[in-house]
Amino acid sequence: MPLRSFAPPQCPKPFALGAVRALRSIALGLTALLSQIATTAAEDPVPPSPFQIPTTDEGLPGDGPIRRYPWFQKLWIEKRHAWAERVEQDRGAVVFLGDSITQGWGDDFGGRFAGMKTANRGISGDTTRGLLIRLQQDVLSLDPACVVLLIGTNDLEEKAEPETIAANLRLLLGALKKHRANLPIVLCEVFPSSASKLRPAEKIKKLNALYADLVRGDRQVTLLETWTLFADANGDARAHEFPDLLHPNGDGYAKWAAALRPILATLGFLENEGDAFTPEPGFVSLFNGKDLTGWGYRTNAFNGLTSSPDGRYLARHGRLIVSTPPEGRKYQVLWTAAEFPGDFVLRLEFRATPNADSGIFLRQPQLQCRDYLLAGPYLTLKQYRPQDWNQIEVTVTGRTARATCNGEELEAALALPATGPIGLEGDRGQMEYRRIRIKPSP
Repeated sequence: MPLRSFAPPQCPKPFALGAVRALRSIALGLTALLSQIATTAAEDPVPPSPFQIPTTDEGLPGDGPIRRYPWFQKLWIEKRHAWAERVEQDRGAVVFLGDSITQGWGDDFGGRFAGMKTANRGISGDTTRGLLIRLQQDVLSLDPACVVLLIGTNDLEEKAEPETIAANLRLLLGALKKHRANLPIVLCEVFPSSASKLRPAEKIKKLNALYADLVRGDRQVTLLETWTLFADANGDARAHEFPDLLHPNGDGYAKWAAALRPILATLGFLENEGDAFTPEPGFVSLFNGKDLTGWGYRTNAFNGLTSSPDGRYLARHGRLIVSTPPEGRKYQVLWTAAEFPGDFVLRLEFRATPNADSGIFLRQPQLQCRDYLLAGPYLTLKQYRPQDWNQIEVTVTGRTARATCNGEELEAALALPATGPIGLEGDRGQMEYRRIRIKPSP
């Protein structure tokens, strides 16, 4: 059968002419619509967001870098718009202020501060100068109960010098204190990172030293040694806690939370329940859990007082607290009024902030009581629990004392005088004691 050529069917002429006219009409209509939209936009421009980053540095507080990368501007506006709708809900919260490391807590902080009203005001990529710009709207408008501040690492990446960053911190602290003269501020040291992240250890150490100098003697600011907490032997972040050498993972956030909890408890935001502990048979409490009765500075007694006159020693909810000295380090000892000449067993529990240094005086000699794994001298303990409660037991026989921490031996035979009081030393960081009791030998 012969093949025939195939030709597509032809549309009738009237149909083709109608389709052309219809398309032409649609095009004219779209042109008119676009013209109307452009005219309306020109006459009534969309107002800029009140939360956007200023286009220039002119007239802005502080000095140094302000990030304006497109991704950062988008995040900045999104976060701040959302927070503006939560002002009443977050009023009176403990505000965490900072960059991506703070943002990384999440809005609920992973439940790590249960019972405490919190508000997260961290924005990934932010700098000290960025915080200065948004401080009023994002933080002060909440009338915060306390501010936990961590900032500075992104300034270093942007080549800001430590002196510039510290000067911006001075302005931040000044604004917070101006807002409320007794506003508690917890300043965290800048975390370690890596030179590969443009955050070399020597720059971070210098910045933290400037931060410490800035707040030395300031009772309103508690400085927390978070660089010491996380730094390795070279001063860099540890990969098992900071996989990218900048941001902590779950383990890192758990350590940070554990370091903050004792400070926040002392400030009254956590752990406000009493301690229902009852001493074992034969033991007598040396601390009643409510005030400093039975204790003093040797020449004066603090009976009935919940705080020493200088504020260094506090009695709160079953805890005898040796608070962080504003001076950075300050040596003091709180003594029992009673002396203990005979054999006895002393038991107590303690909790130390990172790198805290304290001590327990036994008649006169001192048993070091510290954040042992950072501050020493007992660096090889296996049972010590950093930033958690640990038990000390001291058995005194004649003029010799044997001391253990969670069952591990600290001292086998510490020489003692024949008699003397028990003392609790303050030096560096915060140290808490509780359940202090003694069992005299019959």
